[in-house]
Amino acid sequence: MIPGLRAVPFAAPIAELLRTRPIDHHDRSVVGPAGDLGVAVFQPRTRPGPGPGVCFPHGGGMIVGDRFTGIEQVLNCAEAFGATVVSPDDRLAPEHPDPAPVEDGYAGLVWTVEHAAQLGIAPARVLLAGTSAGGGLAAGVALLARDQGGPAPFAQLPMSPMLDDRNGTVSGRQYTRTGSWSRERNDTGWDALLGDRRRAGRVAAAAAPSRATDPGGLLPAFVDVGSAEVFRDGAVASAGRPWAAGVQAEPHAWPGGFRILDGAAPAAAPSVAARETRTQWVGRMLGSAPASST
Repeated sequence: MIPGLRAVPFAAPIAELLRTRPIDHHDRSVVGPAGDLGVAVFQPRTRPGPGPGVCFPHGGGMIVGDRFTGIEQVLNCAEAFGATVVSPDDRLAPEHPDPAPVEDGYAGLVWTVEHAAQLGIAPARVLLAGTSAGGGLAAGVALLARDQGGPAPFAQLPMSPMLDDRNGTVSGRQYTRTGSWSRERNDTGWDALLGDRRRAGRVAAAAAPSRATDPGGLLPAFVDVGSAEVFRDGAVASAGRPWAAGVQAEPHAWPGGFRILDGAAPAAAPSVAARETRTQWVGRMLGSAPASST
């Protein structure tokens, strides 16, 4: 199954995605935990000064994709808020099982903050965002940053996030052999990432953030999911952890929406509502984040 998925392009060529956007793109090679790590940087051509940053681990079920997968979903932030988007590659499972992908995502966050001045980013205004597996990686990176005393993003935006390796929720059972990412595909991704540890329950929270038990130090979150997808229940439940710590969380389960609805059907009414609501939330969070850090 994995070679077949890898043979199918997941997105339009990056030049096509940027053709009508006033955004420049360049690639960097940075030092990762196991060698060089490719990083894509997207910057609006007009930026008045240090602005927000978005660190965007990519999606692909932990088994496919690269630093361009799903990037169109955060380019709107770049345009709307003058944000610089940084999207790191990560090593893919099963060739590189956990903790390789989340450690690569964390390295991308550290590099973003360490090079904030060069990138035109205010270090205190970095948002962690991700779609599907990237949403799970964003949540895992936030936990690593908390537990290791690393950089502190001001908020996180997981979209249709892949959070729970147990695959036992109601939505997990409902979307068996159906949907753009079915229960079976979910099992494939988690088995590739975790191997035998998954069945034995020896799974770190950074790998499967639904297993996190300590709500302390969690980030404000906008959790975005469709009502008709395998990740629905795990995503909605994840909002309870920030609430338990007294931190703002805003879950949205879009009625009738399938996984990554606004990527596949951008003109549909739920897609438009999801995009607008997400953008409004980012604006509210930026309004409460420091403009600069000392």
